[in-house]
Amino acid sequence: MSIKIIYFVHGTTTDNELHKAAGWNEVDLSEKGIEQSRALRGKINIDEIDFVISSDLKRAIHSANNIFENDKEIITDRRLRECNYGDLNGDDSYKVNYDEHIEENFPNGESLMDVEKRMRSLCNELLEKYDGKTIAFVAHKATQLALDVITKNMTWEDAIANDWRKTKAWQPGWIYKLK
Repeated sequence: MSIKIIYFVHGTTTDNELHKAAGWNEVDLSEKGIEQSRALRGKINIDEIDFVISSDLKRAIHSANNIFENDKEIITDRRLRECNYGDLNGDDSYKVNYDEHIEENFPNGESLMDVEKRMRSLCNELLEKYDGKTIAFVAHKATQLALDVITKNMTWEDAIANDWRKTKAWQPGWIYKLK
């Protein structure tokens, strides 16, 4: 059994541009984010993707709609949500320190281990139902790092340290294999 996942992060949001950590807050894509997600469409092979699963937060849904338009079925799943930063949802992004919240919840929020637990649940369900398929995910930072932990046998510390956002090594989709 195996599934290929192509992971896309949502486009830049108005909160990103203000250096705010949206978390579970509903925020819009900025003009830059709309352009990014529309441009991504021309950089990927849509035909290889069987279907799309997006976070249920509107920034991910809008990105998925811009990338895939009417070409693919888009399903939403709240397990792909960003980490719930609790009291820090919408606060300055520099206050959100993943290293301190691997096991410890953000105040009135969740931990990265909580994100991993929901992502494992989603991955296990997909393996049971969609063996051999290629699925696109459109989601967020914490869920992508959880996928690094799950599929690459990384520790959270390693996933955080090697996060592409630190080196600005963006690419038009990251490939993961579920087995």
